[in-house]
Amino acid sequence: MNKITRRSFLKHSLLTGAALSFPARSWAQVTGANEDIRIGVVGFGGRGADHIHGYQTLRKSGEKVRIVALCDVDNKILSKAVKSFNDQGEDVAGFSDIRQMLEHKNVDAVSIATPNHWHSLATIWACQAGKDVYVEKPVSHNVWEGRKAVEAARKYDRIVQTGTQSRSSNGIQEAVDWVRAGNLGKILVARGLCYKRRPSIGKVEGPQAIPSDINYDLWCGPAPMLPLNRKRLHYDWHWVWSTGNGDLGNQGIHQMDIARWFLGVQELSPRVFSVGGRLGYIDDGETPNTQIVYHDYPGAPLIFEVRGLPEKTGSDKMDKFKGGSVAVIIHCENGTVLVSSYSKAIAYDKDEKLVQQFEGAKDHFANFLSAVRSRKSSDLHADILQGHLSSALCHTGNISYRLGTQKSPDAIREEIKGDRDAGETFGRMAEHLAANGVDLNTTKATLGPVLKMDPKTERFADNEKANQLLTREYREPYVVPAKV
Repeated sequence: MNKITRRSFLKHSLLTGAALSFPARSWAQVTGANEDIRIGVVGFGGRGADHIHGYQTLRKSGEKVRIVALCDVDNKILSKAVKSFNDQGEDVAGFSDIRQMLEHKNVDAVSIATPNHWHSLATIWACQAGKDVYVEKPVSHNVWEGRKAVEAARKYDRIVQTGTQSRSSNGIQEAVDWVRAGNLGKILVARGLCYKRRPSIGKVEGPQAIPSDINYDLWCGPAPMLPLNRKRLHYDWHWVWSTGNGDLGNQGIHQMDIARWFLGVQELSPRVFSVGGRLGYIDDGETPNTQIVYHDYPGAPLIFEVRGLPEKTGSDKMDKFKGGSVAVIIHCENGTVLVSSYSKAIAYDKDEKLVQQFEGAKDHFANFLSAVRSRKSSDLHADILQGHLSSALCHTGNISYRLGTQKSPDAIREEIKGDRDAGETFGRMAEHLAANGVDLNTTKATLGPVLKMDPKTERFADNEKANQLLTREYREPYVVPAKV
C-alpha cells in the first residue's frame, strides 16, 4: 500500500477485497509510552474537521498526539486537507478507502466522523485491525450493529470512545450525582429536547447526478446503493432512513444520552412508542421533523421531543420548554434540573428558584488519548457500551414510528392517556404544529405501536416486523459480521 501524496492521490487505486481480519496489537506494543499516539481521521467534511482541530490543539498544548493519515471518499475534501498538512510540513497519508488506511502500520488509532451508516462497520474493522477508536454519535445505524461494535471492542481489547462529549463534563456529572443522592426527591420524568430548526431540503424530480469527486460505492458502503433522490448528498443523508436516523439520532442522541445518564439505567427500555411526522412541508426527507418518543423505564419514563419547525410561522426562533430548546430537563418531586449545554446544569426548586449550578468540562479527545495510554476502558468517559445504549434508544423509538399509522389527535390522546405526561407532551406538540399552520385533524400524525423489548436480548417480544428493523441487509463487501 502506497501513501497518497498531494500529487499522486488522485491516481491511487481502491482496494476492493474482503473485510479486514488483522491480528490485534496494543498501542503499547507499537510505540513507547512517551511516543506520539498516531491518529487517522475518517470523514472530515463536517464534524471530522472538529476532530482534526481537536487533536491539533492538544498537540500544540503539549499532548503527544499526531495526525498521520486522512481518509475521505470525497477527493475534493481529501486533496485539500492533505495539501494543507503537507504545506505545513506535516507528513500525512491520504486514503479514499478506510480498509487501506487500517493497513497503515503507522496508525495507532482512528477517529471516525463518517455518516451514521458507516459508524459501526468502521469501528469493527478498526478493532479487528488492532486500532483504538473514537467514533462519533450515534455509534450505529441500527441496534444490532451497535451491539456488534461493543463485542468487537471487548474481543480485541480496544479502547473505543463515543463522541458524546457531555460525558466529559464534570459539571453535569456532579449534577447527576446530586440528583441521584435525592436532593430534589425522586425523579418523575427525564426529558430530552431537540428543538432545532430544520428547514425543508427541497424536492427534486428524479435521480440527481453524484458529485464527480465522490466514490459513491464507498460512500454508500453498508447501505443500499440507491439513486440520489435529493438535492444534496452531504448532510441531508440524515433525513433518509437508509443512511440517517433523523434529528433523534443526529443532535438528539446527545440529550438522549444525558437523560439516560441521570436515570442511571444500563439497558434498553422494556417498552417504547413514538408519535410524530414530517409535517409543515413536503420534501425529499423521510425522517420525522416533529416527534415524541416515550421510553417506559420502571423507575421513571424517558420522554424525548423533536421539533424542527420554528415557534410559529414566519419566526426564526425556536420554542422553549422550562428554559431549554436543545436541552435535558429532569423533573423531580421537589424541583427540576435544566441541562442546556454540554457542560452546565442548573437546579431549581418547585417555585422555580435557583438552588444550585454545576459547571465545567474536560476535553473529550484528551480523555480518549489518556485511556489509549492506560489501556483501561474504564478510564473512558463515554465507553462504546454507553454509546450503544443511548444510540439504541433513538433507534427503537424510530422503529415504533416507522411501523406506525396515521391517526386523529383524539385517537392518539386516547391511546397514550395511560402513560405519565405523554398526553401533556402531545398536547404541547399539537399546539406547536398549529402555530405553524399544521392542523392534525387534516394532516394526521403517525402513532407507532407500543413495542415491548427484552432488554437482555435486545429484541422485541412478538413483533417480527419490529425485530427486522433492529438490523438491515448489508451490501457486499461492506457487511457487519455476525461473529466479530
